Amino acid sequence: MPRVRRCRQLGCHAMVTFPDHYCQQHYEHEAEYLASRQRWSRGNDKQYTHKYNTITRYRNEDKRQQYSFYRTRQWSHLRQQVLERDHYLCAYCKVQGVITLAKTVDHVVPIEFDETLKANVDNLAVICGKCHRAKTEFEQKYYGTGQGNELKHVTPITDIPSIVVLMNEQSI
Repeated sequence: MPRVRRCRQLGCHAMVTFPDHYCQQHYEHEAEYLASRQRWSRGNDKQYTHKYNTITRYRNEDKRQQYSFYRTRQWSHLRQQVLERDHYLCAYCKVQGVITLAKTVDHVVPIEFDETLKANVDNLAVICGKCHRAKTEFEQKYYGTGQGNELKHVTPITDIPSIVVLMNEQSI
């Protein structure tokens, strides 16, 4: 069944098949609408990307080196190896008895805490978006990672079931 949506013309309730935005009666507005969207995205995307990269991602030289690792061929191969090893299933959900498809590969012990483990396959696991957000929160509290935090001197936790328990305790 094709995806449909309402015509963008005010007061018109006709249904339009995706990817169009206007019905046959108001189709003359389609090109103008698409051009305005392109103008907006060109103008705003650069500002957002620049701000994100300079303020958040590359805020200092250590962060710049950490994120440059994710653009290497080595990371690409490691990531693919882990995805295939874990069958594209979130390791953190699997511990809780839930099957969730995922494409993100995460460091169990964050590289901000221990740089030596960044290319270690045993320190990598597939993670879904929901678990990734919870784990990032956990890492910020436990390890002191993240912007504005100071790294703590704690024992790294490499066991995924233990991390899941701590993540769940924290969210309560």
